Amino acid sequence: MNTTALKISSELEQTQHEFWNISHQTAEFISMLIKISEVRNVLEIGTSNGYSTLWIADALKDAGRNGHLTTIEFYEKRQCIAKENIAKCGLSDYVTFRQGRALEILANLDFIPDMVFIDANKSEYIQYFDLLKDKLSKGSIILADNVISHAAKVADFLNEIKNDVRYQSQILDLPAGLLMALKLA
Repeated sequence: MNTTALKISSELEQTQHEFWNISHQTAEFISMLIKISEVRNVLEIGTSNGYSTLWIADALKDAGRNGHLTTIEFYEKRQCIAKENIAKCGLSDYVTFRQGRALEILANLDFIPDMVFIDANKSEYIQYFDLLKDKLSKGSIILADNVISHAAKVADFLNEIKNDVRYQSQILDLPAGLLMALKLA
């Protein structure tokens, strides 16, 4: 990360509880995963103030594969904060912001992502998966945050993805719990 991005990232870590940001450890893991994989097009469901957006966009830039992130945020005010943070870091060319209800945007998604990062309305995780599971290609990765901290709210989602034979999944013991699933077929 460049100096400005590191500074912004550090500042955003101070707002983790206010903006429901992922942990630093989870951000590092996602960044590393993007860099070591063939991921080019990422879909993020839940932008908030742009902390995870910053990490994902920076990893796509570092990977040098002309990658791009499309991020969805319901709250206009949060999306404005995220846009400002991404612009300050010089990463605007790597990010497309979409504002509105994730379910409506996903129903009309006009591209197939290589990776999906879910960190939005926990009770809708199962609906996000239902809208995406058949569209994703073999080798696509799904990451979902808060699967331990909000286990009851995401139980249906976890049950469905674990029982879908097209996906191999594992819950990683990162703060809040991160589900990682790979589409096998």
